[in-house]
Amino acid sequence: MAMGCGRQLIAAVVSVGLLGAPCFSAPAPSTQLGIVVFAEHARVGTGPISVGSTVFGGDNVSTESTGTLQIRAGAARLLLANASAATLTREDVSPAAILTTGTATFSTANSRAFTLHFRNATIRANTDEPTVGQVSVLGPKEMVVRSTRGALAVTVEGETRVIPEGSAFRVVLDPTPAEVAAAGAPAAGGSSGRSGPPVSAGTSKFVWYAVGVTALVTFFAIQEAVESPDRP
Repeated sequence: MAMGCGRQLIAAVVSVGLLGAPCFSAPAPSTQLGIVVFAEHARVGTGPISVGSTVFGGDNVSTESTGTLQIRAGAARLLLANASAATLTREDVSPAAILTTGTATFSTANSRAFTLHFRNATIRANTDEPTVGQVSVLGPKEMVVRSTRGALAVTVEGETRVIPEGSAFRVVLDPTPAEVAAAGAPAAGGSSGRSGPPVSAGTSKFVWYAVGVTALVTFFAIQEAVESPDRP
């Protein structure tokens, strides 16, 4: 009996050790963020990722030049286009991601369902209506933000601007005086050469101007996020 107890104790210690070992390289199960619903030439960290895989807060996900990745996270979906990379995280109790390169498209069933970050900017649904937004990184401090369904709120250090449905804006973060002037100055001939008037944040934390009307995003079915907001 004593020998049996000893073996059980050793097995328990080994099991605990095995459970604890991965904690330094992967988030705990409580930080589970979502499930991969489509993957093609996509990776998590340095390894390939496949449909059905669970992703966690802290995971670095990316796609190759011909790849794409779609993740379902509660009442939201996130799509990484080709040659894109992001770090998955959480904002309070809601899923979020930090986009570093490429293009990310997200759909939400409410304003708290998902938040996308780029540098010091946050992009989320402006209302609790179903929303589809897209962010494309243009450079170290530039992005294009598109809203194809619902309105998006872009916030930089407490300054918020709303992007209406069906519009797109180029956003320059931490602009220099020259960039602020360029965003507001019309081109030769009296026209800005853009589809709408430029808008400059009063605090000059960012400048933005309209770049055109976007087509409807059809990469994924927003109905799943809208009709099943509690679907895991």
